[in-house]
Amino acid sequence: MNKKTTGLVFALSAVTIFSMQDGISKHLGSVYSPIFITMLRYWAFAAFAVLLSTRGRGGISGAASSSRPYLQMARGALLVIQIVISIYSFAIVGLSQTQSIYAATPLIVAALSVPLLGEKVGWRRWTAIGVGLFGVLLIINPATATISIAMLLPVAGSALFALYAIMTRLAGRTDSSSTSFFYTGVAGAFVITFIGPLFWATLLPLDWLLMIVLCLTGMTGHYLLIRAYDLVDAVTVQQIGYVQVVLVCIIGVVVYGEHLTPNMVVGAILVISAGFFTIWRESRKRALANSPPSSTA
Repeated sequence: MNKKTTGLVFALSAVTIFSMQDGISKHLGSVYSPIFITMLRYWAFAAFAVLLSTRGRGGISGAASSSRPYLQMARGALLVIQIVISIYSFAIVGLSQTQSIYAATPLIVAALSVPLLGEKVGWRRWTAIGVGLFGVLLIINPATATISIAMLLPVAGSALFALYAIMTRLAGRTDSSSTSFFYTGVAGAFVITFIGPLFWATLLPLDWLLMIVLCLTGMTGHYLLIRAYDLVDAVTVQQIGYVQVVLVCIIGVVVYGEHLTPNMVVGAILVISAGFFTIWRESRKRALANSPPSSTA
């Protein structure tokens, strides 16, 4: 396989693994505290991040060297909160609705990039953002009498992950990707360890096995994603990420008996389509900005 094909295989493998993780997280989060489950995941994640840093240039001290350490630590803390909310949402709201709403994250990133990063968003991307948010409303379906406050969980999770992405861009202006990855794992594990032991529970043997699978697949998925970014442009990897929405919906329907309503399907199509356009438009704008000016005779 050539370089691009290998990168695509890595990216598809990563999102497939992450989809399996979501399915396992829903089960474990329905039986045990999501805070406890997240803590165990982050202990494994932090160990993986430290292991990777020892193999990089400068070792652990090099990975921990940051121009913005407080921003990096805040990123790690924010992501661990987002994962806790995600597991709660998987257990209470469902996999299908949660991931369909999470598909709007690139749209929220585009909207937040204006006040927080000083970027300019044209009318085309604002239109895509509006269409995507309308799709989210269709998924939530506020016109029904069955809407509950629990639907705020995936909305909050999507917003927090978008804020995490913005903070990652800010940190990436001065720090390397290896430094950001190091702080994501270590800072997150540090924060969750303060409260996680309060929710400690005795896992059943089968659930311990699932927890081990969750940790191992998490490390494998992150490694494959890192390799994908090394071989394929970020836009392609971001677009492949939408495959996860489809896979998670399939797991939700087949394994957990969730129902896809017409408004959820239409809303998800609108959100994913708007997300594709936003990612493409942003990449095109960056390509034009980085292209050398044409010379005139």
